[in-house]
Amino acid sequence: MGGELETIDAAEARSALAWWVESGVDIAVQEQPRDWLHPASRQAVAPVANAPAPPNVSEPTADTLAELQQWLSQSAQLPLASATARRIMPHGPEHAAIMLLSDAPALEDFTAGQPIGGAAWELAKRMLAAIRIPAEEAYSASLSCFYSPGARMSEKDRAECAEIARRHLRLAQPKRLLIFGDGPCVALLGKRLVEARGHVHKVEGVRTVATFHPRHLINRPLDKALAWRDLLLLMEDET
Repeated sequence: MGGELETIDAAEARSALAWWVESGVDIAVQEQPRDWLHPASRQAVAPVANAPAPPNVSEPTADTLAELQQWLSQSAQLPLASATARRIMPHGPEHAAIMLLSDAPALEDFTAGQPIGGAAWELAKRMLAAIRIPAEEAYSASLSCFYSPGARMSEKDRAECAEIARRHLRLAQPKRLLIFGDGPCVALLGKRLVEARGHVHKVEGVRTVATFHPRHLINRPLDKALAWRDLLLLMEDET
């Protein structure tokens, strides 16, 4: 007894539990003794005739937006997928007036259960209102659909996420695309935000403009004037 008591948060607890489960410690107390250094061999299971294919495939066969969303909600082969990562699904209508594409979700997004949440979403709604687009007419997604604290996106992950985002864009078919932040800019435009801003781009044939993430604008309100210029650029008539 005695000594200092160290506490861990919920994310650390989930990570520790996942580690023990993967190590084979899947029960706290059992009636029969178990030799943990020599795990029991697994018996081969005969395949069931006409059994459906498992959902955890690396490539989607989706031909519709609904099928793609289902794949995103089920596949364990997506970039940044792990035992502790939590999915944040896209939302909004097909053929939306605008698609918002942000980076991997943060804690406030995970808490809200959407790609952009909390105060950032409130600011995003005001930005949409400023260009006369109701929030319910916007389709919102993130480059990675996982909230995974501490995870770092590799170049391979970014390339795979970019391909998924392009397919997402083709199926969602929004009229315009607004990219929030540096990560999606690098993935889809091959440029950092500082280089991509102020220009009109085309991604899968969709008029695209990049600007600051609403979280950045909350911390750096002086950049709101620059973001307003980006919104006006996005909404200019096609020539």
